[in-house]
Amino acid sequence: MKTGQGDLVYLEIVLLDSSCPVWLISRPMNVTDLSPDELRRAAAIKDQIHALATKLHRILGSTSEGASRVRKRRKMSPAARAKIAAAQRARWAKQRGTKAPKAAVKPRRKVSAAARNRLSQLAKARWAKAKAAGKKTL
Repeated sequence: MKTGQGDLVYLEIVLLDSSCPVWLISRPMNVTDLSPDELRRAAAIKDQIHALATKLHRILGSTSEGASRVRKRRKMSPAARAKIAAAQRARWAKQRGTKAPKAAVKPRRKVSAAARNRLSQLAKARWAKAKAAGKKTL
């Protein structure tokens, strides 16, 4: 039996194993609605369920302590965290330092005055030919 926020109580039974389904009960109840006798009975039932789950796990070959045990997170030493941080900083520096330089912008090619004059003459000739044919576009 777990007490939640305020005066709600949650009765929970978790699935013990995928091969042995157990009814899952998770229903909020108002503690003020229960009498002391009902609370004692609920606690007794919870203890019975726990005892039966232990027996079932023994039959199936596992312990109930192992099934309900929560693994603690490993605590990392400050020295180990510092090593990891230094390695990450080194990776960032390497990445920033080895970036390929941006390609230099090529200068625009200049057309000589003679070539520009020749292109202009060719364009004028094309337009003259198009106008003679009665076209308004090339």
